[in-house]
Amino acid sequence: MTNINLIQKYNIPGPRYTSYPTVPYWEDSSFSTKKWIETLRRSFRESNKKEGISLYLHLPFCESLCTFCACNKRVTKQHNVESSYIEAVLKEWRLYLDLFTEKPTIREVHLGGGTPSFFSPENLKFLLENIFSGAEIHPEREFSFEGHPNNTTQKHLQILYDLGFRRVSFGVQDYDSEVQKAIHRIQPLENVRKVTEIARKIGYESISHDLVFGLPFQNLDKVINTIKITESLYPDRIAFYSYAHVPWIKGVGQRGFKDDDLPSGEEKRELYEKGKELLEKMGYLEIGMDHFSLKTDSLYQSMINKKIHRNFMGYTSSSTQVMIGLGVSSISDSWYAFAQNVKTIEEYYQRLENNEFPIFRGHILNDEDLFIRRHILNLMCLLETKWQENIIEKKYPEIIERLKEFETDGLLELQENSIVVREKGRSFIRNICMAFDLRMMRNAPQTKLFSMTV
Repeated sequence: MTNINLIQKYNIPGPRYTSYPTVPYWEDSSFSTKKWIETLRRSFRESNKKEGISLYLHLPFCESLCTFCACNKRVTKQHNVESSYIEAVLKEWRLYLDLFTEKPTIREVHLGGGTPSFFSPENLKFLLENIFSGAEIHPEREFSFEGHPNNTTQKHLQILYDLGFRRVSFGVQDYDSEVQKAIHRIQPLENVRKVTEIARKIGYESISHDLVFGLPFQNLDKVINTIKITESLYPDRIAFYSYAHVPWIKGVGQRGFKDDDLPSGEEKRELYEKGKELLEKMGYLEIGMDHFSLKTDSLYQSMINKKIHRNFMGYTSSSTQVMIGLGVSSISDSWYAFAQNVKTIEEYYQRLENNEFPIFRGHILNDEDLFIRRHILNLMCLLETKWQENIIEKKYPEIIERLKEFETDGLLELQENSIVVREKGRSFIRNICMAFDLRMMRNAPQTKLFSMTV
């Protein structure tokens, strides 16, 4: 089957599998904060001494709205919101500290948003120093943050570096002025170059640029130009994302352009294939889904050593069993359960004022969930997975039948008790993972829940 036919066949709505079960299939009715705490304590006891924990801090404020963004954010130019939010996050952290019988060892920290660099360097320092004061720091820590090229200053970079941060990702998206105008994200090349060079000079070990394909008014020439400009800056890591057009979820925030302004599925795949070709010629290697890195980057090394991990923070170079999400809308993961915070800042503040965990939904994984989760995680990270002799064939023959179709299309090799994704199948990894998604298989969505896989 030709690549065009494969795109037409497999370009369907599908999850990005930062979790399994995916959020729309969480069983909220059987979830409670009490059950979540029980799983967290269990997981913490099992893993804290051995590997430590991860922290995700959601910093939701942005000075302007980017119309391609599907993240939880609050648009404001009033920076007096910073202190109140920081105090709330620290209170939430103290609630978690009270659960543990020993100091947590922090292995990973990621600041996401929103725009983390909306916050002043001094406020970020205050926030992080207070979090670190109640914990031990793992000697192999991996601290990272997302920076906006227009407002990340040398002081931001230096203060975070002094606190142990060694990785930064800058959102670039596309350098074309027409595309930038359509997505309301105007940032000159000079700004990206400046922050990249400052970060490199300070000593950051991994600098990443986020690029997006499938944006309004994008075409082949514009993507080629963006990647050629990126080559001149030569970041250690590149995230080359497919734009997720989900206006039925995010509404007017993603209506800054017409659907007709977007590349078609076939055109979008061409943008990806050409971008991938250029990146590989530049010396970048494809890691999992959407990511490329130089061989010197920790993400590549973790893939080679089969230690790469994927969670709600994306791909990471190390794996922890516990990930605690702090801040509005953040998701936490104890491996045995997921828990998500409330989505509005007002409710987040109110719950914390009442000394309550600001959790509003979650999911407790059953044995089947844990089994499927491991295989989807293996596929997303390593492009292969194995199982005990005939266990899937006996218990879940429907999975094998679905995998056979991908094998017929040349996307994977179905071996005895294992599968390996072929090079041709990398582009369809989300579809392959869907073959394992028993919850979706048994309860197909009646309405759109996910972005298109291509």
